[in-house]
Amino acid sequence: MRTSYLSIALGAALLTGCMVGPNYKRPQLAVPANFRAPAPLPEPQAASLADLEWFEVFHDERLQDLIHEALVHNYDLRDAVTRVEQARANLGVTRSNQIPQVSASGEVEITRLSRNGSFPLPSSFVADQNRNWGQAGLNLLSFELDIWGRLRRATEAARANLLNAEENRKAVVSTLVSDVASDYFNLLQLDYQLEISQRTLETRRESLRLVSDRRSGGVATLLDLRQAEQLVSSAASSIPQLQQQIEQTENQISLLLGRNPGSVARGRRFLEQEMPPEVPSGLPSDLLERRPDIRAAEQALVAANANIGVAKAAYFPQISLTGSIGGQSSRLSSLFSGPNGVWAFAPQITQPIFAAGRIRSGVRLAEAQRDQTEVAYEKAIQTAFREVSDSLIAHQRTRESRVEQERLVRALEDRKRLAYVRYQGGVDTQLNALDADRDLFQAELNLATTRYSELVSVVQLYKALGGGWQTDEQKRTP
Repeated sequence: MRTSYLSIALGAALLTGCMVGPNYKRPQLAVPANFRAPAPLPEPQAASLADLEWFEVFHDERLQDLIHEALVHNYDLRDAVTRVEQARANLGVTRSNQIPQVSASGEVEITRLSRNGSFPLPSSFVADQNRNWGQAGLNLLSFELDIWGRLRRATEAARANLLNAEENRKAVVSTLVSDVASDYFNLLQLDYQLEISQRTLETRRESLRLVSDRRSGGVATLLDLRQAEQLVSSAASSIPQLQQQIEQTENQISLLLGRNPGSVARGRRFLEQEMPPEVPSGLPSDLLERRPDIRAAEQALVAANANIGVAKAAYFPQISLTGSIGGQSSRLSSLFSGPNGVWAFAPQITQPIFAAGRIRSGVRLAEAQRDQTEVAYEKAIQTAFREVSDSLIAHQRTRESRVEQERLVRALEDRKRLAYVRYQGGVDTQLNALDADRDLFQAELNLATTRYSELVSVVQLYKALGGGWQTDEQKRTP
């Protein structure tokens, strides 16, 4: 009896304690102490813009509605969700191989023997020419002893693939939120530029009427008239171009929302969009846990590492146990009674002897794939550091540019006013007035572009820091 207990304990130890292949360890990486930025980052350093929910970053109610709709109907996100379900189902299939399988089977055989066949029967055996033969059984055991951990390593890889798919889904969510916000801000910028163009067109038409009246009175020349007409035409030609960009941007947003091309409702005006007073970036080491693309890359590395164990297990014997119990009889009434019961127990062992280097090559392939995945993981981290730094630089530099551009617009507005007063008073030429008008129009368009770049820099920084992928209902409801 003691020997039996010892055998059982030894078998349990073999089943749970032996796994070939390396255990996963996160690679040691040099993480910078701070993100690179043009100016010192605001304190506290541990805080991060990414710690905010997306509806706390984007305050426009209409933009929030658009993001809500995209999170439900976007095609890329729906595809990512199906990939998660596939990975979850694959994990269930892989994990089931570690558990004994039980199934039932039954069979009925009806045979008619020919009297003139190879073995003719006497006439007294005519009744035995028709035979009904049946059997039924319960396959109690169909199980592979996972002594070397092949099945456990396969389950480990499948679980990592599931987590990889889930992190990729979160990355799609983060990208979707930033894309909808960027396109929405672009749409508002184009609306604002259209307002500027329409306002400038009306002003230039008034100037054209003034020049036409002055030429009728002999004060202005034909050259003055043609220059005024040129400004009217240039402003008028920009309007259809802006309208085209507006309609195409609406179509792009509609695609992100999973709807047919159509108009998109606006909320706050372009100049009413709020800018965060500061954008703390947090600690660089937090990126390893916050950014879903980095976490997805690490889970791919975990899966590749586990596949090495699966490949190495092919060197060792594969032991399978099969057992069944049932009955067989020519009569249904006695199928499970009397001496008709049957049982079977069939252990099987398979040991590769010569495979022409196939197993060794399989291990090398798994190791090379693990090394490739590790390089991709390290690259994902360095790419994340660069994206955060680029976004911080863009945010600070575009803010500085926007402040200077606002000063330029105010100066050009005053210059235009003075130039037209001097022209109407006969002190200055029309050319200076038209030049001031042209410069102001271009400066206002440039200011709109700079404002848009500043808004988008916040969006890109929020995405680069790993924010925006939370989709739980309690987190998505403001």
